[in-house]
Amino acid sequence: MTLLRLGALLRERRGGRGIRDVANEIGISAATLVRLEAGRVPDLGTFQKICSWLKINPAEILDIPSGISNPAPTEPASLVAAVHLRADRTLPPGAAEDLAQLILVAHRELARRREKRQTDVSPWF
Repeated sequence: MTLLRLGALLRERRGGRGIRDVANEIGISAATLVRLEAGRVPDLGTFQKICSWLKINPAEILDIPSGISNPAPTEPASLVAAVHLRADRTLPPGAAEDLAQLILVAHRELARRREKRQTDVSPWF
């Protein structure tokens, strides 16, 4: 599945139910749901709500390789960051995937350092 298929998936799951009912259930406005079903890219908060409502891992929509599809509990927010990278049509084909993986690796390292109380990242710069 890809981000381009998100609108179609929302329409399929909504079925014959009304836009307003489903939008309220998801926690977004009806206008937002209409835009999403028409193919617009959601913001990060909306993307999280949609994935929760659809009961799917954001990595499936973002087409993140299976090697990192089982995120630690603190990583779902990092996964949804990649949605905007995929929407950028100026990026070369593999760049969105590479950047998404870079974000995940950096997030994991920060989480690891936080656990060990080593939050100084100044050596990185």
